[in-house]
Amino acid sequence: MITAQEALSRLLEGNQRFVMGVQDKSALPTQSRRHELLAGQRPFAVVLGCSDSRAPLEMIFDQGLGDLFVIRVAGNIVAPSQIGSVEFAVEQFGTPLVVVLGHSNCGAIKATLAELERPTKNQSPNLKSIVDRISPAVATLVETKPELTSEALMPHAIRANVRASVNQLQRDSVILERLVEQDKLLIVGGEYCLKRGLVEIFDQ
Repeated sequence: MITAQEALSRLLEGNQRFVMGVQDKSALPTQSRRHELLAGQRPFAVVLGCSDSRAPLEMIFDQGLGDLFVIRVAGNIVAPSQIGSVEFAVEQFGTPLVVVLGHSNCGAIKATLAELERPTKNQSPNLKSIVDRISPAVATLVETKPELTSEALMPHAIRANVRASVNQLQRDSVILERLVEQDKLLIVGGEYCLKRGLVEIFDQ
């Protein structure tokens, strides 16, 4: 298995290809690759991203079948099921890198800011569970930057939410915390720009 830094470089190189509109032909889903993966998988990175249809993670990083262990949920939030999925990948496959990837113009962040500004009556409890997980990190921003509009807060809120998810993965899992301490796992945060197609890693 490659190192975490090698895995991160591989992801960012793939993203550069995506930005330039050049695809790695070896990443194409061929019949031979499908058959090869019947024996098992060895994903080199776990990516926890948003469910937004404009942010398909394998495409953004120009990776093929079996390369990434992808977890997608609105707002790239961390709940017990996401933590368990990450634990499974790093323990089962020895995957050395976890990337929490937010994105610009995130609907879940917008909804959270709107909810903090004007709470909705009779909101779906399932949608509320997503907003409730995003709220703590975003509410702090609202309190400390009262001069900013919701639109101006968006970039800050997106990154604050990513950082909260990174911290939660490290804090709420004994398995992940141990692997990070042993330098066997790296958990980083990043943001995908819908307009430019570029991924920026801002926490390592």
